[in-house]
Amino acid sequence: MNTVVVGTSPRSGSWLSRIPLRRLRAPRWAEQEGTWRGARPSVIESALKRALARPSGNWFVLGASREIALGGAPLGRTIGGVEVVCWRTQDGRLRAGPGSCPHLGAPLSEAVVHCGELVCRWHGLRLGAGGAPGWQPYPAHDDGVLAWVRLDEVGGEAPLPEPVVPRRPPAAGAIAAVTTVVGRCEPQDVIANRLDPWHGAWFHPYSFANLRVLDAPVDADPEDPESDRFDVEVSFRLSRQIGVPVKATFTCPGPRTIVMRITEGEGRGSVVETHATPWAPDGAGHPRTAVIEATVASSDRRGFAVARRLTPLVRPLMNMTARRLWRDDMDYAERRYELRSTGRWPG
Repeated sequence: MNTVVVGTSPRSGSWLSRIPLRRLRAPRWAEQEGTWRGARPSVIESALKRALARPSGNWFVLGASREIALGGAPLGRTIGGVEVVCWRTQDGRLRAGPGSCPHLGAPLSEAVVHCGELVCRWHGLRLGAGGAPGWQPYPAHDDGVLAWVRLDEVGGEAPLPEPVVPRRPPAAGAIAAVTTVVGRCEPQDVIANRLDPWHGAWFHPYSFANLRVLDAPVDADPEDPESDRFDVEVSFRLSRQIGVPVKATFTCPGPRTIVMRITEGEGRGSVVETHATPWAPDGAGHPRTAVIEATVASSDRRGFAVARRLTPLVRPLMNMTARRLWRDDMDYAERRYELRSTGRWPG
């Protein structure tokens, strides 16, 4: 990667060497070296095919754990055509079940949570972990950052007792933020977008510079997601001339999840998990997919401890950055779906 240290090149061990900022020597946008030769459709599609074949155990991400508050209102979602409601019991455990009341079909997303059970607002039917005739809870899982539900009728796979949760930095020393963006596409279009790292500095010049794909998988082992990876070096822009260079890997542990993990540079070990959950179609019957992206950031720098104490202020900035990127990337995913669904996709 073509970067130099701000000011002069520091000696190893000097205080300047501990500053992650670098002055960028990046060409103008139109003068970058084209990346289209590396972004071969066959490489992207092969990686996508392997990802889609990996087991999920029928687990789907509902949203951020923080969205489902203890003592708060239930959360309703429609995933793969199945209406789901989730809430918390008195001891904070996550519960989920069908979103329609078995009595007369009232929406349970509008129910009241009382003593850890759902109380239907139409006729007061109480529903809890024990279920009721015609209404049985779904398996649910809270990993501390994201809430999951298992829908065997939607996934159609052999069920797993828990979802495949990517390895993350220890929660005690990290800042986690979750943002959700919804688009008109299918989950595979979201994953395909992330399996094309070559578009980064072209499509997101405000965020990335000097992006180079160091290694892309060819004939990788579909049963070993960690070996089936893209290795990238890139500078995250803080301004037009200043950036933070890192190396990162992209892997797909499941059919609806792709993980970027920083392997070298500032924030080593930090992850960005992109989860694609199929939501209810829009009014015209087009598929909708929710991109639920969890950023779990960590650093061994002294200043990061201060940032952690300011998490309520830092988290909205992290979400704002993710939403900005996904405004562009959702255009990519929606365009891919449009071309696929009309038989015009060149890949």
